[in-house]
Amino acid sequence: MIGKFEANKDLIQELTSSGARHVGNIATIITATVADVTREVGEWITDAIEMKEAAGAARRDAKESEPAAATQTAGTSVADADSADAGPVGGDAFDLLDAEVVASDPAEPEFRERR
Repeated sequence: MIGKFEANKDLIQELTSSGARHVGNIATIITATVADVTREVGEWITDAIEMKEAAGAARRDAKESEPAAATQTAGTSVADADSADAGPVGGDAFDLLDAEVVASDPAEPEFRERR
């Protein structure tokens, strides 16, 4: 039979060990969560950058395809009008909002397959 001191020592040892394991598990969960959130935010920012670049490329393509006469309006070129509307970082304030909304009919088979 073990004495009171040894029983208390064993209890403290098990509580400390158990606590350390739980703290380690919690730290692992938090670390994985932070990594996942960071990855998602990074992908979101990458998407925004790609959309901004695509919108800029589309604007450049549209300007290149317009005839020279259509770019002049009352003595002001399209480039002058764009620079007058430039936001604080030198771009259009709505660059990230350029998007095409496509409505899908829920009755279409294609819509049901994506679920």
